[in-house]
Amino acid sequence: MRVTVWVRPNARNEKVEKVSDGEYRVWVKAPAREGKANQALIEVLADYFDRPRQAIILYKGASSRKKFVEIL
Repeated sequence: MRVTVWVRPNARNEKVEKVSDGEYRVWVKAPAREGKANQALIEVLADYFDRPRQAIILYKGASSRKKFVEIL
């Protein structure tokens, strides 16, 4: 399943909000530096979808707030 994710780094809490079918907003505590927000995004999505971290693949948008993720 491929989804579009809008990431908000430096948040107070980590949460996932479904915007529409295939679109999510994710808040992560990690800063948007050195890939820390991307790693936090993968962990939060893995918990949300109850999948292992290896099943979450960031295939586009590594340096953008809008990311495209594949969930295996």
